[in-house]
Amino acid sequence: MRLCAKIALMGHINREYLRSVIFGVEDSLVSTTGLIAGLSIGAEDKKIVLLGGIVAIAVESISMGAGEYLSDDAVEELDKLKRHRQNPLTSGLLMFVSYLLAGLVPLLPIALFTYPTSLWFSVIFALTGLFLLGFLKGRLLQTSSLRGGFKILIVGGLATLLGVVVGSLFKIT
Repeated sequence: MRLCAKIALMGHINREYLRSVIFGVEDSLVSTTGLIAGLSIGAEDKKIVLLGGIVAIAVESISMGAGEYLSDDAVEELDKLKRHRQNPLTSGLLMFVSYLLAGLVPLLPIALFTYPTSLWFSVIFALTGLFLLGFLKGRLLQTSSLRGGFKILIVGGLATLLGVVVGSLFKIT
């Protein structure tokens, strides 16, 4: 039996932790790739794209982690959900780490390759990451892996396309 199925059957999946990780990875891949695509097309300057990507990943991972912690903590204080006391902190840390690491997926090609190759690799890696995220979610939850992969790929792909369109419209010459 595969690892994801074993974990699911053992009942060790904390739904809040799973939500935090999926949300963090998906949001980072989508927003970071959209930003990088828009900056790459709009500015065609590797330094600007790298700076924008690094700042976005740093600020957003901290913001998402803090927001996750604060929202979980508020819900816990209202006692609407029965959670373990460490859950808000763990959820916040999972969101932070997920966002931070996933943001590197589209950013690393910008650092390693020249434009426009860097943009192609960035988008391809991010879209692949989105599909894999949905696929693994499906495996873990014992639902359709392909449907899960394509669902997250399509939603994230649309946001990336928006970044390309905005970068094209406001291109710096």
